[in-house]
Amino acid sequence: MWTVIYIAPTAKITDMIKMRLTEEGFLVQTRPVNLSKQQFEILVPSGELEEVQEVLNLILHP
Repeated sequence: MWTVIYIAPTAKITDMIKMRLTEEGFLVQTRPVNLSKQQFEILVPSGELEEVQEVLNLILHP
């Protein structure tokens, strides 16, 4: 089962986060939140949630 870990405000930020998480070895999916806005959900398998949250914090708050 996939779990949303972050809602990114732009496609550029979405791509950066997806690339960094993928480089760390995580499976990542993205999907638009709403077609009228440029926000995207970033999803990971729920079994990897805790590990991904730690890495995501390092990406967002270096």
